[in-house]
This record gives sequence, C-alpha cells and structure tokens, in this order.
Amino acid sequence: MAGVAEALSSNLHYWLVDHPTITNFEWVQHHTFGASPQFLLTSIISYLSLISTLHLILLKWAPHLPSPTTFRFISALHNIIILTLSLTMAVGCSLSSLSQMPHPSWLFCFPTNSTPPKGPVFFWAYVFYLSKIIEFSDTLLILINPSRKSLSFLHVYHHAVVVIMSYLWLHSSQSLLPIALVTNASVHTLMYSYYLLCSIGVRPRWKRAVTDCQITQFVFSFAASTVFLWYHFNGGGCSGFGAWVFNALFNVSLLALFVNFYLKNYWRGEGGVGKKMREKRDD
Repeated sequence: MAGVAEALSSNLHYWLVDHPTITNFEWVQHHTFGASPQFLLTSIISYLSLISTLHLILLKWAPHLPSPTTFRFISALHNIIILTLSLTMAVGCSLSSLSQMPHPSWLFCFPTNSTPPKGPVFFWAYVFYLSKIIEFSDTLLILINPSRKSLSFLHVYHHAVVVIMSYLWLHSSQSLLPIALVTNASVHTLMYSYYLLCSIGVRPRWKRAVTDCQITQFVFSFAASTVFLWYHFNGGGCSGFGAWVFNALFNVSLLALFVNFYLKNYWRGEGGVGKKMREKRDD
C-alpha cells in the first residue's frame, strides 16, 4: 500500500512539477502567448463589448434562451472544467513552491532583480492568468440563464480586473504570487464545487460558507502583505512592489464590495434576521 502511495505521489509530482514543459517554462514579454499589453487590453475590451451586446440582444430575444434542462447541462460542464482547473492549480502551485523555493521567506518576497518569471511556480501563474480569461464564460452563463438573474457590477468588475492582476504577477515577478494563487484557486475549488452541485439539482446548506471563505481570503491576503512589506523595507526590497500596490488596492475594493454584498444578503433581513443569499455567480 505504501508503495502504491509513493508511486502515485511520484507521478503527481512529475506531471505537476517536473514535467519539462513546466520546469522549462519562461514568461517572455511579446513572445509567450498572451504576454503583451495589447493581448491583455484586447481580451478585456472584447469581454466588456461582448457582454454588453449580448445583454441588449437577450433582453429582446429572451424567449429563445436555452431550456432549463439544457442550461443545467451546460452549467454543469462549465463548473466541472473550472473546478478541475482550480484544484489542479492549487495542488500544482503548492508542490511547485515547495520544490522551487530556496527558503520559506521566498513565498513572501522574491529577491529584487534575481527572480525571473520562469520555472514551475510561474508556469502555474501563467495557467492562472489564462484561466481567468476562460472564466469570462461565467458571465455568459448568467446572461443565458433561463431564470434571468441580474448581472452585478461586482461580477463584471472582478472578472475584468483580475486578468490585469494576474498579468502583472508574471510581468513583474510579483512577490506573494504563490500564496495568492494557492488561496484563490482553493477558494474557487470550493465555490465551483457548490455551483456544480446546484447545477445537478443539489442545494448544499453551506452556501454562506462560500462567501465567508471569499472574505477570509482577502483578510488573509492583507495579513500576508504585512510580512511582504516587512521584508521589502527591512531586507533589501522585494520583486514586483508596484504590482503589489495594484493588487492590494484591487483586493481592498473587492473586499468592500463583498462586505456590502454580505450585509445585504445576510444581515438586513426583516427583524434583524439575515435573508438568504440571492442566486448570483459573483466570485
């Protein structure tokens, strides 16, 4: 039994860390697919333009939306893909960090000018970056949902700006990248597990836990940032400080929006009793 477990662990490590594609990965500006400001801006503008156009079209042609059965199938397939991808990134980046880091402090602070964006950890950061473009399809699911749930500002804002954030991780070799990626991918694993169960007709009672974990993720990121700042100002500087500032401001704005969402859906019910969270796909 121990031999089987060891073999499985070895195979897992090979396919998630030691495979040549992963170990030899390098982000090269204007050479690696997606590694240019033009690609980034085109992706975001296309996303915003497409959802705006679809929203107007579907308002007029709502009767032609997919049937509930068809929509549940499409939604379940989408959730399986994102769930699998999120879990793989969380495990892959965790194993890669343990393999690539020279010292535990490396998780919080990449040495300035000596951490090029290459190797297993940055491979998973690249997968994360591309996955956030794939997650644009979340918005399409909201728009074609037969129940016609509203499209929130939080949802669109998050999906558009998180692509910029993940691009900057790679472009600047941003410190804290391994911690941010693993925590985000882990929360998404939980969140899309919930969505998958809902899409097949199961209504778990831990819906509130998903939002709690999302807010906890932001609070944890602020705690990790204090360690990063200590290393940056007391240890000779950390790579990607400017990108970290953008990331921190983005997280503050998201936390404020999530807290507002949380209060509206849990604490502002009649008689002080929290209302049930409305069915939204904000993440």
